[in-house]
Amino acid sequence: MLKRRSINRLALLLSSLLPLTALPTHAEVINRGIEAGPYHEARPAPVFLEPDINIVVGQPSPSEVNPSFLGPVLLMKSAQVDLVRGTAKLPLHQGKLASGETVWFIITDATDENLANLHGVNYSPKLAYGFTGRNQRTATINRDGTWVFNRGQVDFQPQLSVTPGPANAPFPPQVAQPGSVGDNGYTPLVKVTNATKDVLFNAPIVAFNQTEEQLNAFCNGNVNHDLVHDKVVAICPEEGTVTLELTIGFTFSKPILYLSTEANDPTVAALETATYAPAMEDLPFAHEDALPGEAAERIYVFINGATGLDNPHRQGLYSALTDGRGPLNVLGGIPTINLDYSPMWRIFPAVWTEEAIARGYRARMSDAIHIEDMAAKGYIRSLDGGNLRAVGFIVNCPVVYRVN
Repeated sequence: MLKRRSINRLALLLSSLLPLTALPTHAEVINRGIEAGPYHEARPAPVFLEPDINIVVGQPSPSEVNPSFLGPVLLMKSAQVDLVRGTAKLPLHQGKLASGETVWFIITDATDENLANLHGVNYSPKLAYGFTGRNQRTATINRDGTWVFNRGQVDFQPQLSVTPGPANAPFPPQVAQPGSVGDNGYTPLVKVTNATKDVLFNAPIVAFNQTEEQLNAFCNGNVNHDLVHDKVVAICPEEGTVTLELTIGFTFSKPILYLSTEANDPTVAALETATYAPAMEDLPFAHEDALPGEAAERIYVFINGATGLDNPHRQGLYSALTDGRGPLNVLGGIPTINLDYSPMWRIFPAVWTEEAIARGYRARMSDAIHIEDMAAKGYIRSLDGGNLRAVGFIVNCPVVYRVN
């Protein structure tokens, strides 16, 4: 059974969140943890990142001058990131369905750049292509600010359960039951219809049909995951916040932290501790990254990477299912690095060939171009032995923080 991460040490906290109507343009770092010497560009990483990442960029960093340069970048400005616990605290929003049920949700991305900046979320222009099929969910915003969604319910009562396969092949798991399931009309994507411009938001539901009083019992943690998303570690309507677990990944050799909230496949959802959202099956997944109509970006998930927490090349689902830490997925473009960021990621399952393993070529990958190069040389294949490619799985993983 997969276990939750232990609480870690070293503090890197960001300033307290303001209400959504008055978000800061940047988050102030009030405790950076242990710093290196004034002329040293490296410092020890907070232990949440260890043993996967042991060194991070010291302060002041070049990214403070230009976010495309080396160093940490808070991408989701509305988030309060805690690198001790590996969490992000976000503004919590209350809405309702047209049928009357209460909806508690977060906002992580928007297709309008000005609104993304205003609300402190990620700008994702290509996400606009996601308004297709069952993902054509809409909302109106009332005069009092309440969002009213036309449809989409989530059941949080199922029990998250993942049982690995045999020791020599833990993936696929013997049991993979997601801890929350959306109905056929639920998608985290929503288009606000009473605005003067079209804008699509990524607005995952974190609790459904619960009262404020019920959820305020979890302001200090100890949440009941029969009532809320399995990634929630604290939720507090009276403060207007919700705290969620983060996941470590890489993009073009830079470590990042991201949320994982929905997937279009039940096994993937269980492995990601995410909501199974069947409506996301209608998102396109086989196009090229920058092709008009493609709403998703690519993410590489290694199946049979190296295992063992003491192995510096540890990576993949075999490791995640046996070592108890994340798979260290490799994402494509994110803001500050590329133009084609989307919180929707189409999964490229990556399998090291027996030849690559025998020759000692299996190593931790952190760059999409390097992965594609190794695939072109025949050392990485897809699940069925064919060419490395997207196979239909899509996950909703908004990026929050670039570590370096």
